[in-house]
Amino acid sequence: MTQPTQPAPAAADRLTKEPRDTDGAPAPKAPPERKGPALGLRLDARNLSLLGVLAALALIGGITQPDQFLDSSTLRLILVQASVIGVVTVGMTLVITSGGIDLSVGAIVALASVWATTVATQEYGFAGMFLTAILVGLGCGLVNGVLIAYGGMVPFIATLAMLASARGLALMITGGTTQMVTVESVLDLGRRESYILGIPPLVIIFAAVTLVGWLLLNRTTFGRRTIAVGGNAEAARLAGIDVRRQRLYLYLLSGLCCGIAAFMLAVHAGAGQNTNGNLYELDAIAAAIIGGTLLSGGRGTIVGSVLGVLIFTTITIIFALNNLQSDVQQIAKGAIIVAAVLVQRRTSSTSSQ
Repeated sequence: MTQPTQPAPAAADRLTKEPRDTDGAPAPKAPPERKGPALGLRLDARNLSLLGVLAALALIGGITQPDQFLDSSTLRLILVQASVIGVVTVGMTLVITSGGIDLSVGAIVALASVWATTVATQEYGFAGMFLTAILVGLGCGLVNGVLIAYGGMVPFIATLAMLASARGLALMITGGTTQMVTVESVLDLGRRESYILGIPPLVIIFAAVTLVGWLLLNRTTFGRRTIAVGGNAEAARLAGIDVRRQRLYLYLLSGLCCGIAAFMLAVHAGAGQNTNGNLYELDAIAAAIIGGTLLSGGRGTIVGSVLGVLIFTTITIIFALNNLQSDVQQIAKGAIIVAAVLVQRRTSSTSSQ
């Protein structure tokens, strides 16, 4: 009886050392595991670079307009203006991290602000105005989420439709007129007497929303699911994540942030207009991108997005103090966005090698 031939020792060693597929072919090698400390250093380096840009802008402002820019009132103005768009950017960052996009945030802010200022009479007061803004934002977010998650619509198309609809409805409600805020308790939030330790209440609201957003993304299962859906939705589904429900929750959060921002804008401006929130969607997306959030999804950073908001707001204030044209300001913002995307692509290609 013929004995089966044994593999040579060298071949036997290779069989035991090299994993093999079901058909006997060598299994593909797993990508090298990313080390946590190295990734953390990269993220810190990115945030430090943004802080460097912010410091450079502060230096430019201090040199060009030292009397005005270095005044404490200018710093508070920067923080207050950054607060409204910053709250919107927190929601946008979560959506982009999941691989989505929301082009309707500015229109939702406009609709929520005019709806709240219209129904908020002295009879309903502070609570009525705040709840109206929140409910309108959540309602618009719910429509976006259902269309995208369960209706199968592309986020770009669904939110673009919401942008047009919300703007049209805001114009219908106002008739093109400005809706003045008549509730004194709401207006008091924007006055100096309401400052807490010299900090405007709107800045405190922004800080609270930022903290909640950071905890959601970095310290909860919800955040890990968001990153997983943005990285590979099919793999996340096979891992047991309800991708559709996760996307619905994210657009609800984006709508909630828009409702909060609409109330803050009504406090800051003292009025609701159908033109409120103009181009907020572009500013929020740009701030998230330069902050380090991948437009393709799978990675997001709340801290970076907040720094991006502060950078754009500081640019706006510097241009206003120096009486420079707004078109030059838009060109500068566009150049920053292009540079940020190029840096992201370079970083991604380097880390994949």
